[in-house]
Amino acid sequence: MRIIFAGTPQAAVPTLLALIDSRHEVAAVLTRPPARSGRGRSLHPSEVAEVATAHGIRLIEASDLRGQDTCSAIGAVGADLGVVVAYGALIPPSVLGMPRLGWVNLHFSDLPRWRGAAPVQWAVREGDRTTASCVFQLEKGLDTGPVFSRLPVTIGREDAGELLARMSELGAHQVVDVVDALEDGTAHATPQPTAAGGEPAPYARRLTTADGFTDFSAPAETVDRLVRSVTPDPGAWTTLPDGRRLKLGPVEPTRAPSPGIGVPVVHRHGVEVGCAEGTVALGQVAPAGRSWMEASAWARGARLDGGARLGAPAEGATTGKDGH
Repeated sequence: MRIIFAGTPQAAVPTLLALIDSRHEVAAVLTRPPARSGRGRSLHPSEVAEVATAHGIRLIEASDLRGQDTCSAIGAVGADLGVVVAYGALIPPSVLGMPRLGWVNLHFSDLPRWRGAAPVQWAVREGDRTTASCVFQLEKGLDTGPVFSRLPVTIGREDAGELLARMSELGAHQVVDVVDALEDGTAHATPQPTAAGGEPAPYARRLTTADGFTDFSAPAETVDRLVRSVTPDPGAWTTLPDGRRLKLGPVEPTRAPSPGIGVPVVHRHGVEVGCAEGTVALGQVAPAGRSWMEASAWARGARLDGGARLGAPAEGATTGKDGH
């Protein structure tokens, strides 16, 4: 089949490569325009754009799909099917109907759980033990379409970035299987189940820098999940006694008794911080304006006194799912 692919970040690259290697034709790639990144804040094309360019595939760069020029370019592809993986913008009804068979989406959650932009991060944050990648038919509602394929995934002690990378590789082959079945006429989509009690499906809003604030006021296992959910992006952080920020890498829950919420205990080879229950051992940290280092090396230079506490509330910080 003739396919138009829509995606932007690295998580979309495995599916694009799998489609390129399949029996189908990737006729065009739709991605978001170059974005500024790095210390120099220079413009860089998306990871998907780089792959499309390397394979000589027609590239359509657009931040949204409402413009007439963009719509005309998509329509001119004459695609049989659209495939979406983390494009980063909604596909409006006017574009949904352009490919002959519509659009299918690879979504990294066990739908209807965690509809929205950050399903992997929220699955880690809320302590889900399992999830799934789903390939479903796009429709007007947000991640509400019937599901062609569901691939269960067990969640370990991975951070959100590691879990997303693993799921993106698994999901790539899942997408190709669905595209093959659509061409063969053997694909079957099942409506998403209704949540128990008629409750709305949990929504996975995009996490912000404020969501990475860590005040150690929860049990150690919860603090661990919070940190992993924002690793590597947007990143976990806490505050030092003088109010400056300290970036946090992944932590490790311990069974040691808590010396008090946010109270650091410096050992010869490590640093533990008290939580509401238990402690977490810090891994790598990065003080403001400095590179990542082992927590033990940081603590030797920080010279924390006996009354020090990490994680005193910082202005603008939020920790809750609803931004509170």
